[in-house]
Amino acid sequence: MLKKNTLMNRDQVEIVALEQLVPEDHLVRKIEAAIDFSFIYPLVQDMYSSDKGVQALTL
Repeated sequence: MLKKNTLMNRDQVEIVALEQLVPEDHLVRKIEAAIDFSFIYPLVQDMYSSDKGVQALTL
């Protein structure tokens, strides 16, 4: 059943780390442990700006 939000409920803040949301035995964690993805950074570095983030791609 849905509950009506009160002002008190809406003002609450909850901080959750992504690590808490993914179970220890999840497939994504196993892939991360097995594969070193650091090779990707040099391949895509010219697609990012250090001060602006992602640049627009021109196709």
